[in-house]
Amino acid sequence: MKNRFDQELETRLVRYAAIDSQSVETSPSTPSSANQMDMLNLLQQELTEIGAHDVQMTGDSVVVATIPGTAEGPTIGFLAHVDTAPQFNATGVKPRVIKGYNGGKITFPDDPDLVLSPEEHPYLAEKIGHDVITASGTTLLGADDKAGVSILMTLARHLLENKDTPHGPIRIAFTPDEEIGRGVTEALPKDLGADFAYTLDGQELGEIEYESFSADRAVIKITGVSIHPGLAKDKMVNAAHLAAKIVQTLPQATMTPEVTDERQGFIHVTDMNGGSSEMEVKLILRDFEMEGLEAQREIVRQVCAAVQATEPRAQITCEISHQYRNMRYWLEKDMTPVDLAREACQEQGIEPVSVPIRGGTDGSRLTEFGTPCPNIFTGMQCIHGPLEWISVQDMAVATEVCLSLVGKAARA
Repeated sequence: MKNRFDQELETRLVRYAAIDSQSVETSPSTPSSANQMDMLNLLQQELTEIGAHDVQMTGDSVVVATIPGTAEGPTIGFLAHVDTAPQFNATGVKPRVIKGYNGGKITFPDDPDLVLSPEEHPYLAEKIGHDVITASGTTLLGADDKAGVSILMTLARHLLENKDTPHGPIRIAFTPDEEIGRGVTEALPKDLGADFAYTLDGQELGEIEYESFSADRAVIKITGVSIHPGLAKDKMVNAAHLAAKIVQTLPQATMTPEVTDERQGFIHVTDMNGGSSEMEVKLILRDFEMEGLEAQREIVRQVCAAVQATEPRAQITCEISHQYRNMRYWLEKDMTPVDLAREACQEQGIEPVSVPIRGGTDGSRLTEFGTPCPNIFTGMQCIHGPLEWISVQDMAVATEVCLSLVGKAARA
């Protein structure tokens, strides 16, 4: 069961996960949080120390580097993101390693009531004997995507030390702000300079993903009529009440995250801020097909218009903006990157499986901007919450798959 990369991957993930690098959706800066620079600067330094070429930070705060080719082959990019999700506490992460997991329930030292059980999480039951990494119970772990960072740094170090391994040129990129949809800009395809690329940002062993949601964001602003509540009769228009009407009128029984799965899309209210005078409601719209996404846009617009019609003294605006698109639209035209990854899995004795991502990755935007970029598993589980965990051995298999992939590309 032990793999040549196990210890390095464990050491890297424990070290990286302890560094706070949570992104901040409301921030206009790049990166959205200054502490992401701690990770980016560290990786820039480590890439330089292991002998990577052309190590630099782009104008969009992406750290890029080259592993020179040792054989003819396409230039392949590999990406991972340094930020962690803003949905749960990620400050003061205390990673811990459970050596040789025994198959029982996992408890957490900082929250005795929290339990990770193989009964509720069947994938965990498959990892008996593995070395499992979790946080301490009050934070997420950040394996999303510091597992991907650890895998890519291990891959880079190995290839730079073993120049007899045949592979074409490889470009490594570490991005900020993936969790808030801002990690990849239109400049990255040129900065990366790859024929095609892969994100290391997937979950279960063997997953090679080439479909993602298409995504938009909606921001609804409501301005009511403000007056002293003691004098409000027939005069006040309460913006908070109108916001509640909008949320209640949206199709909650059929089109929210908690009632949808597989290929069903959703409309998700993420934030409501304000008071009786002004309110702002933020939503995300998700569907695998553009027709479904357009239908969601129309639903949100119609609901806003209907509530506006009930109270003409208020002002309700709805702004819908593009986030990312289903990478399948481009990848299905040339499945070479996907096929190479699948063949690399099979070479490692892993049966590849492709499931649609109920979310997006840097690969969604990078593919849309012109560099085909499917997603490869890392092993991370229960992401964005305190139960997040990962098997070191799954990470090691992902590293071996990447090595097989670059070798197969050079031989193709």
